[in-house]
Amino acid sequence: MIKTFTHEKLLQYVYNELPANEQQEIEQALQHDAELAATCADLLLAQRTLDSLRHKPGKRSTEAILQYSRTFLHSA
Repeated sequence: MIKTFTHEKLLQYVYNELPANEQQEIEQALQHDAELAATCADLLLAQRTLDSLRHKPGKRSTEAILQYSRTFLHSA
């Protein structure tokens, strides 16, 4: 039986958010469906890329926000 998986299900798989039985179904499908495996590989690459990005604003951005917020302190 061929089962199709939604993009959302694959994302849940990549982020380990599926129940064990659904995770096993996807893993079995990945072994037999090269296109599904390629899509999953792309999602894993995107996840790693996004996870490696900076998680906090840069110093210039922080200073600009603080400077902007100070304008409200002086106008009150």
